[in-house]
Amino acid sequence: MSARLDELAELPAQTQDGTRIQLAANIEFPHEVTACRQRGAEGIGLYRTEFLYLGASEEPTEEDHFQAYSQVVNAMQGHSVVIRTLDLGADKMGQVPLGEEEHNPFLGLRSIRLSLKNVTLFRTQLRAILRASALGNVELMFPLISTMVELRQAKSVLNDAMEDLADDGIPFDADLRVGMMVEVPAAVMMIDRFLREVDFVSIGTNDLVQYTLAVDRDNKDVADLYQAVDPAVLRLIETTIKSAVAADVFVSICGEISGEPAYAMLLLGMGVRAFSVPPSLIPEIKKLCRSVSLSECESIYERAMDMETAGEIKTYLHEELRKTVPELVLF
Repeated sequence: MSARLDELAELPAQTQDGTRIQLAANIEFPHEVTACRQRGAEGIGLYRTEFLYLGASEEPTEEDHFQAYSQVVNAMQGHSVVIRTLDLGADKMGQVPLGEEEHNPFLGLRSIRLSLKNVTLFRTQLRAILRASALGNVELMFPLISTMVELRQAKSVLNDAMEDLADDGIPFDADLRVGMMVEVPAAVMMIDRFLREVDFVSIGTNDLVQYTLAVDRDNKDVADLYQAVDPAVLRLIETTIKSAVAADVFVSICGEISGEPAYAMLLLGMGVRAFSVPPSLIPEIKKLCRSVSLSECESIYERAMDMETAGEIKTYLHEELRKTVPELVLF
């Protein structure tokens, strides 16, 4: 079955009624780009950059960043590469003073907050991303944005980095597309305003589930509460998608929910037209897209949204997958 799925690499992700779906890949390391090309990824929808910091004895230099980014940009040969800025907690970065401990690291100094607290580190990364943008189709994405102030501060640091490079005569894409992750309910509640400030948004469902349901996904005592298709989470995803479509702003979805075929049917019906998944899951999601019609998915979505529990929704979606594309039930 896996071999047959791999044969889809050169075929488009197009539904039975002719709607084209964009399938990009999530990567953590530069070497993964080979698998992305082999599996038919149309771009890199999420390039995580944390590997440059984890396990390092000292902070990576601008050149370290640039080499890691340029390797992927060159390999993708003109396809889009969305580079996300640092998404780590201060505890992982050695930024927490000795003798102190963050009691709630997921609610503390992490991600864009950490970058804005350490502007020198942030500017180093932004300069490298900008330099890489001169080599191909690069887009930049800020993680964990929860307020307009954070977004505008991040864009201000980016503008300063652009001015520095321009003054030094270093090439970069002056029209670089800038987007943000939608990962917290606050971002969804203000999505109409955020959409005026960015070129694209990507829904990060893993953190969105965690922050919506107030559940630590790594805590086994409450693991059963971590449900990607909880009705509350689905409503937030729906609001984001419909708002972005209405504003004519590109929207994609990443996270575990996007790589699960049963859930992808619901997302297609909801209006998602761009997925970013691990390279290994691209063939399965492509198979799904090529096996269903949007009208089918819209009916599935409408019925699922009438349900009141994640358990009901999960059971229903897997039943529909079994009827529609039974060969994917094994995955």
